[in-house]
Formats: sequence, structure tokens, C-alpha cells
Amino acid sequence: MLTTQPTTPESPRDWPTLLGDNARTGGQGQVQLHFPEKAAWQYRAGSAVRSAPVLQDGVLYVASLNGELHAIDVATGTSKWKFQSPGQLHATPALSASLVLFGCDDGKMYALDRHSGQKLWEAATQAEVWSSAVVRDRVVFFGSADGKVYAVDAATGHEKWSQHLAGRIYSTPYADEHQLYVGCGDGKVHSLACDSGKVLWATPTANGIDSSPAVSHGLVLIGSEDFFVYALNASTGEVRWKYETGLGIASSPAVSGDFAAIGGKDGFLYAFDVQTGQLRWKTEVGELVTASPVIAGDTLCIQSGGLFALDVANGKIVWKAGLGASMQSVPVLTANAMYVASLSGEVYALR
Repeated sequence: MLTTQPTTPESPRDWPTLLGDNARTGGQGQVQLHFPEKAAWQYRAGSAVRSAPVLQDGVLYVASLNGELHAIDVATGTSKWKFQSPGQLHATPALSASLVLFGCDDGKMYALDRHSGQKLWEAATQAEVWSSAVVRDRVVFFGSADGKVYAVDAATGHEKWSQHLAGRIYSTPYADEHQLYVGCGDGKVHSLACDSGKVLWATPTANGIDSSPAVSHGLVLIGSEDFFVYALNASTGEVRWKYETGLGIASSPAVSGDFAAIGGKDGFLYAFDVQTGQLRWKTEVGELVTASPVIAGDTLCIQSGGLFALDVANGKIVWKAGLGASMQSVPVLTANAMYVASLSGEVYALR
């Protein structure tokens, strides 16, 4: 039996950032990682998977490019249910209480009952939704390629507010207690008031931003297509530090304590001290890294032409597995298994 973090359907559950937390664990918390010796099961999603799976109460939720959202029983590797949406799915699903939430290329955010797969509501925008949902205090926040950030009621999907920014939004917001942070195709990092959508500050970079922010130690950490990693004062937007990589950045940072890591399109993983921006190490793991890393104790895991595990302390590659070739997906790590989705549409439980 796999160890998960149970949540009753009635209990509120915040999901404030991409994959649930700063370490990008998909809601599973910190675990120790070991080399996978075998595939316990293999599931065919029927189409490419360009987003990350998420796990709750023994069920893995996987969005595939053909528009299907799959609910997979991790004990058996069999389907519990699947939902066919009208458009392609690029966004990573999010979980909150009894909901599974996901954006679709048909311009809508969908909320399903995560136990049955029944559609509960949909919230319409004017363009594709690649931004993942985040949830804070029963409000769902997400961006759309129509240039707007939306806040909708988690129970009904009714719009509370929307705020138009000057470019497409593929970045997933970070919802703090009072402020929302998001990257935008206009090249700016924006902070909005959670209760009204009012823009509190906007800090420019030199190119568009698809990276999703993490917030730690009062700093907003994010990458830009201008090659730089930025750390901004969360209250004012002032640049605290920035670091130039070799190419643009679509990856999103993973953070644990004073440690932050992010991938670059130059094929390297970069690790920093959160507060100072000092480079701790950089390690080449492929030709192109656009996925987010995930932190598991003293190990960092990344999907890039395979599944890599690196030592957090020095960046040395501890092991590599050939399965899980993907550019956007992120593995889900538990005490007993790793769940990996691939660009070919295969989903594996590795033990």
C-alpha cells in the first residue's frame, strides 16, 4: 500500500502553486529517493503527456494531449475513470478537497469530482488555458492565453474577478495569503491582490515568461526567456538578484529551505542559494531542460530524455533511468514508488 496524505472530501485543501508546493512534489511532501529496479505496472494514456501527474489517496491523475484526463488506481495500474474534454490538455492538474482541476485548449478551466470523474463546473476564457489552477481559501486562480488572470469560486466556478495583463499567460500563479504572483508573455512578473485582482506591482524582464514562480524567504523566484533567473522582493517587486544562464528558461524553480533549482534550455540544471543568488552548482542533463525539478530529501529529480537523480549537495548525477523521456512532465515521488509519464503516452509505476 502506498503512503499518501489523505484528505477528506469535505476538508478545504489549498494548492497554492504548481504541483502543490515549492518543492514541486505533487502534494506528496518530502520522501527519500532510490534507484527504480522495476516497473510495477505500465498504463497507456493513448496520447502524449505534456504535463505532470498528481497523486491523492491512491489515485494518479494524468492529462493527455488527446483531451483525456485519466484517474489511475496506483495499486493496480488500472483506470478508475477517464474524462474526455473537447480540446487538448497541456496543463498539469491540481487537487483541492474533492476537486481535480485542469485547464483545456478549448479555453476553459474544468472542475471534476476526483472520485467519480463527474464534471461539476467549467469556467470559460477566450483562449487556451495552459496555466495550472492554484487554490487558496476556496478560490481558484489561473491564467489564460487571452492575457487575463482569473479568480473563480471553487464551489461553483463563478467568476469573482479577472485582470487583463499585456500578454499571454502560460505561467501558473503562486497564491500567497494576500498576493498573487505570475509571469506573463509581456516579459513582466506581476503581483495582484488576491481579493480584487488589482495590480500591485509589475517588474520587467527582457523577454516573455512562461516559468511559474515559487515564493520563499520573501522572494519571488522565476525564470525568463531572457536567459536570467530572477529573485524579486515579494512586497515591492524590486530585483534582489539575477543570474544569467546560457539560454531561455521555461522551467519552474523547485525550492527547499535555502536551496533552489531550475532547468535551462541550454541543457543544464542550476542550483542557487535562495537569499544571495550564489550559484551552488550546475549540471548538464540534456540538450534542453524545460521541465521543473522536484526535490526529495537530499536528492533532486528531473525528467529530460530520461529520469535523472542528482545529489542536492553537489549536483552530481546519482543515477539515470531510461524511462520517462519527456520535456514537460515531472515525476511523482512516494515512499514506495515513482510515477512517471512520458511523451509517448506511457505512464509507469517504478519501484
